[in-house]
Formats: sequence, structure tokens, C-alpha cells
Amino acid sequence: MKQFQSLLKKSEQDIEKYINILSVWQKHVNLISKNTIENIYERHILDSAQLFDLIPSDTKVLMDVGSGAGFPGIVLGILNKTLGFPVQQIILVESDTKKATFLQEINRQLNLHIQVKNERIEKIDDIKADVITARAFAELEQILILCQKIVSRETILILPKGNTVEKEIKNNKITCKISKLKSFTNSDSFILKVEDVQYEN
Repeated sequence: MKQFQSLLKKSEQDIEKYINILSVWQKHVNLISKNTIENIYERHILDSAQLFDLIPSDTKVLMDVGSGAGFPGIVLGILNKTLGFPVQQIILVESDTKKATFLQEINRQLNLHIQVKNERIEKIDDIKADVITARAFAELEQILILCQKIVSRETILILPKGNTVEKEIKNNKITCKISKLKSFTNSDSFILKVEDVQYEN
């Protein structure tokens, strides 16, 4: 059994509470696509949780970009809490104020020790992330461009991708090392692990 699966079982209470709060907020704020509400556990929770196994054990700062309803940031925060907070700082970046307010409410109710930044990622320049996650946010090159101020040569980006993955890799002109991993939850999806990012000055 992969680590994220056993962690999810130990996190059942928090996951259930998260889904319940999301379902209430969804009636007033468009957090997730309506056609995924009935299948939220498989489409969103599992899909997000699988990223946890790719986070290096010495990660201090994880930044989730374009967090939206909290996938994967909140899910990773829940698993991190279950493990006793090995990742010291998880930062969720969300420019939409309503969604950022929702994330802050989840953080408060579940006591996840997460920081929510209600601003655009390109405005953040006061921190370097060890790990960056982004799900359904932008294409690979665009993510690398927008995150330039928070990326160091040691930063690892963990990016779930769908069937456009080959096109995104081909279109990317920024120097980096890319590993393409199969998604555990969807045979048509992949996870890009991006390392050693080098920007031209």
C-alpha cells in the first residue's frame, strides 16, 4: 500500500469534515465543477493525496499555487497534520478572495497550521519554496514563468497533468529536468516532477 493510502485512512475524520464544509460552501461559491461533486473523493481527494508520496522527507516549505477549493493544498495539509507536521510550512496561494476565505475557514476548523495568501503568485518574492504544487492551474511553461521568484535550483515542482502533457513538455522552453510519472488514480493522467529549473537572466 502506498503511504498516501494509509495516511488517508488515518485522516478519515478530517477528510470527511473537509468534504462536508466544501459541500455547504459550494451552494454559494463555485469551488469545484458541478459534475465532479458526486465523485469528489476519487476525482479530487485521491488525485491530490497521491502527490504526498512525491514530497521529499526534508521539505520545509511547500507552496500550492492556485489552490482553489484546496486541491491539492488542503489535502496535503491534512496528511501532513496526520503525520505530525513534518512539512513545517504549507502556503496556499489563491488570488480569488472568496476561495481564499474558504481555504482560511478550512484551515481554522481543521487546525492545519497552513498559511493562505490571497494574492497572485507572481507578486510573491519573499520566500523560496522547497516544493511547489499546482493542479489545474496553467500549462507547464506558464507555471515556471509565474513562479520564477519563488523557485531556486533546489525547488521541485509536482504538477498533475491530463492528456495535454506531451504538448506542454514540448512547448516548454525553460531549461529543467522533467520526469513524467503515471497517475495512480487515472490511467489518462500523469504527474510531472520538475527539477533543476534554470532561468535565463
